[in-house]
Amino acid sequence: MVLLTAMVLIACEKDGTQATDQKHRFNRVIVLPEEGKTGNSEVILALCVGHDGKTCKGCVWEDGMYVHVNCVGEGNLCQKMAAVQLQQIGTDVIATTTDTFDLTSEDFFLMPDRSLSYKDEKGNDIFLNIPEQMVYRNRTTQQFTFTGLFFSESAAYSNN
Repeated sequence: MVLLTAMVLIACEKDGTQATDQKHRFNRVIVLPEEGKTGNSEVILALCVGHDGKTCKGCVWEDGMYVHVNCVGEGNLCQKMAAVQLQQIGTDVIATTTDTFDLTSEDFFLMPDRSLSYKDEKGNDIFLNIPEQMVYRNRTTQQFTFTGLFFSESAAYSNN
C-alpha cells in the first residue's frame, strides 16, 4: 500500500506543472484487496483529481454561485484513494465507498471522467470507466455512490 501511495503521489501534478505520460499511467489504478480478502468485490481506487484554484472561475455550484473547491473535478493536482465496493445491479455497475472520509470531508465530491486500469478475474487488462458526476454523501451511511460505471478493453476517458 505504501508503494502504491508513493506511485500515485508521483503521478499528480505539483505546482501546476504538467505531468508526463509516464506519470499519467499511475493516474488510473485499481488495486485488488490482499490475498484472502477477494471473496467480495472491494477494490481501492487510486487517482489524481482537481485543479489550481488560481485559474478556476468556479467548478461547483454552491449557495447560488460557482466557487472553486480544492481537489475535486477535472485536473490531476491532488492524489486520492478510496476503497469501494463494486456491485452490478442488472446491467448497471455502481461503486460505493467503504471508507468514510478518504475522498473528501465535504458532503459532495465532483468526480471527473476517469478510466482506471484493472485486471479482470482472468488476468486480462481492462478498464473501469467512471463518467463525470457530482455525488453526494448518503446522510445515513456517510458514503458516496458512483453510478454509470462500465468496463471496456480500452480507456474511454483521457483522465485530464
